[in-house]
Amino acid sequence: MAIKPLVARIQQYNPNCDVSFLHRAYDFALEAHHNQKRISGEDFIVHPLEVARILAELELDLQSVVGGLLHDTVEDARIDLGVIREEFGDEVALLVDGVTKLRRLAYRSKEEQQAENLRKMFLAMAKDVRVILIKLADRLHNLRTIQYHSVPKQREIAQETLEIFAPLAHRLGIYRIKWELEDIAFRYREPEKYYELAQRLSSTRGAREGYIRNVIDLLQEKLAAMGIGADIQGRPKHLYSIYQKMVAQNKDLNEIFDILGIRLLVDSVKDCYATLGVIHTLWKPVPGRFKDFIAVPKSNMYQSLHTSVIGPEGEILEIQIRTWDMHRTAEYGIAAHWRYKSGAKDDPAYDEKLAWLRQILEWQHELRDAREFMETLKIDLFADSVYVFTPMGDVLELPAGAVPLDFAYRIHTDLGHRCVGARVNGKLVPLNYQLKTGDIVDIIKAKQPSPSRDWLNLVKTSQAKAKIRQWFKREQREENINRGREALEREARKQGLDMEHLRGEKMLELGKRYTLHTIEDVYAAVALGVVAAGALVARLKEQVRAEHPEEETAEVVVEQKRWSKNAKGIRVLGIDNLLVRLAHCCNPVPGDAIVGYITRGRGVSVHREDCRNITLWREREQERLVKVAWDQQFDASFQIRLEVSGMDRAGLLRDVMNVLSEMKISASWVTARGNKSKMATIDLTIEIRNLEQLEYLQQKLRKVRDIFEVRRVV
Repeated sequence: MAIKPLVARIQQYNPNCDVSFLHRAYDFALEAHHNQKRISGEDFIVHPLEVARILAELELDLQSVVGGLLHDTVEDARIDLGVIREEFGDEVALLVDGVTKLRRLAYRSKEEQQAENLRKMFLAMAKDVRVILIKLADRLHNLRTIQYHSVPKQREIAQETLEIFAPLAHRLGIYRIKWELEDIAFRYREPEKYYELAQRLSSTRGAREGYIRNVIDLLQEKLAAMGIGADIQGRPKHLYSIYQKMVAQNKDLNEIFDILGIRLLVDSVKDCYATLGVIHTLWKPVPGRFKDFIAVPKSNMYQSLHTSVIGPEGEILEIQIRTWDMHRTAEYGIAAHWRYKSGAKDDPAYDEKLAWLRQILEWQHELRDAREFMETLKIDLFADSVYVFTPMGDVLELPAGAVPLDFAYRIHTDLGHRCVGARVNGKLVPLNYQLKTGDIVDIIKAKQPSPSRDWLNLVKTSQAKAKIRQWFKREQREENINRGREALEREARKQGLDMEHLRGEKMLELGKRYTLHTIEDVYAAVALGVVAAGALVARLKEQVRAEHPEEETAEVVVEQKRWSKNAKGIRVLGIDNLLVRLAHCCNPVPGDAIVGYITRGRGVSVHREDCRNITLWREREQERLVKVAWDQQFDASFQIRLEVSGMDRAGLLRDVMNVLSEMKISASWVTARGNKSKMATIDLTIEIRNLEQLEYLQQKLRKVRDIFEVRRVV
């Protein structure tokens, strides 16, 4: 008996449907959910039956209604999908599988589980959009019975509905479902605000309804005089849409003037525009509030004329004008193309109407991070739209706030990468110009691609963001591979390892221990600091020694001979033909413990071991440090700085200079200064040959009368 109303509803729009197929599906679902109860206490079968009824109200084909009856059999009754396929065919099995959640997999977080469920649903939806229609019907009935859940669960379900499912219904043009989803979810997510708003609207309902009746009577009279037949309805504003407007405009309900609405349904497009003319002669239109969605339909196929006028008594009145066919599409959206007479696959414009879905799947294909996926999905679903034109007259839909870069990336990835400017309506505009409906956009492109990281803060669409990120990820990867390869080669030279081992199977085996599957992955990981070059080469060296112990002695001999030729009194281990210079930050002299640092483009700079820069580099850039040594046969002078401190007296500077003269040490710079405390400081830049000479000089100076400190300045 329970299925009779469902059968009767389907036969209203599809008299030739296979009723036995429907009965068989109902019996199967009834058996599968036998003894199962909902949280409300009612039999579980009530839920799939109600889902099927919602789908029948949308006048969907028989397979969709059967899919609604069976949508929980795999998830909640643990029926194998193969059984569904065998009993009801591939088409129904695809629909059931698309709606089924991924409960059997383990997830790191609830957010990741939600993202993967939605990802699977979108992929199934791309194959057959009826998947999402069943899911929307499922969500709608769950919302109708949401009162049986705990308050936290109610708010969680309501939040997800407002973030994902209501926007989806909007994008699919199914406003009949969208409004109900939003209002119920609003009631449970923000109950205080919902009931306060409902109470305030209820108190003025009588006055509003009387006002609308007067407007309808006047319009009926004027249109009849013009010979235009029209069905005119008052269009009550839904609570959630009023609340959204109050929040967006930061206004109180008393300041929202356009909560009154009228909808006119006429027979033809010609009548739509004629009716618009009548309305605009009756009342003054509000500038900037006219939208022609007949000439430029929304991506969800919505068509209508929208205008706002200053109606009787100075009230702002929103008016929609559309044909009956347009109204059906507005109510049912994409579902209108799945009627029994002609399926959506027979509609040549079907793919174009679901282009936004293909785009979402395309630019989110590489978004494996759950949070990023959810964030960009919400942007794509929620955004209001602007409609702009290419120079050839094609219309593109972009989210409100989109800039020329979004337009360029929507046309082609390469055009986006090479975008350097844009002309909008023939005038040059900056890249941060926000496009408006009706703009004609012409992109100015460079010869070579040159994206900027700053673009990520400019663009609105997730498509553009994803393409820009991909560009830098690819470019950065190539740079990291080169940097990592160089670091490993330097480390291999330092440790005396043959370069060939860096590209061999042993290196690949080591990389797999770090879940790095190619040599390039290993190089990139080294550059990013994920793997230390020194540790990696050391392990590789151990493996080589274990397999070829005879190479160890030879390696030591090689290491002993790998010192470079003398360069400014310095020999470098493992590197030839490099510029060598002494660092001015610490001014090393022969006898100092030293270490080399491979600079970018200026050869090797030689520092004292205790130099503060070396301490920093040991922590951050260990791979750039190389062994260096003083050449014992090299005889040359080096500049150092000394600071001599003592009591200020006459002749102090003369005594210091006498010491330098006795030791035949020349000074290239000398300054002396005193202070009020009778302290004197003498700064010297002198030429010495080695550390022993410096230490002897310091001892001599400390013996000078009234000098109490002589220190080397770094």
